[in-house]
Amino acid sequence: MFHRHRSLHAAIVATSLLAVAGCKPKAIRGGAGTENPDFDEGAMSTGLDRKDLGDLMQTNMSALVGSPIWGQWRSEPEAPVVAIWPIKNDTSEHLDDQMLTLLSDMETELINSGVVSVVSRERQAEMMAESNLQQTADFDPTVAAQIGRQIGAKYFLTGKLQSVDERMNKERRVQYSLFMQVIEVETSVVKFQTKSERTKGIVR
Repeated sequence: MFHRHRSLHAAIVATSLLAVAGCKPKAIRGGAGTENPDFDEGAMSTGLDRKDLGDLMQTNMSALVGSPIWGQWRSEPEAPVVAIWPIKNDTSEHLDDQMLTLLSDMETELINSGVVSVVSRERQAEMMAESNLQQTADFDPTVAAQIGRQIGAKYFLTGKLQSVDERMNKERRVQYSLFMQVIEVETSVVKFQTKSERTKGIVR
């Protein structure tokens, strides 16, 4: 009888272990060229992810390419020098890594256009350090003029990220806006401005 109970217990334990093993998390690979090409399409939270920021940036960059200032740049005999000022994060989210990726993507888009000359952000930081200048996310015309002279930039591409968070019962909606501006260094005149939007939510 005792042996029979031991056998039954062992069978139950084995079955439980198999069930647990069957529920074990599995790592998968997603994105273009993988077995899960649409893996990045789904939202995992109401926070901004890489796809959201990429889509917002592409919308704004497309508007820039179709703007009068872009047409002016294309017609100039010598490519104007453009530098990127940090994008200000006015949301309540901690997005330091995502914002750095966004700036790198903006830099890449400008460089690959072949229409403008782009000041390397690394070089920009080095020259600012040499001149004891601080470049915050807030665009400061006076500091921008000093930096512009140091790096030879005629324009700055900058912007800000904002959000509106709404909640009702167990539902939540967050509306994000990415503003983008082109500011002439010498005059501080805004030569271009646009906005892209993205909404994320949790619906019960």
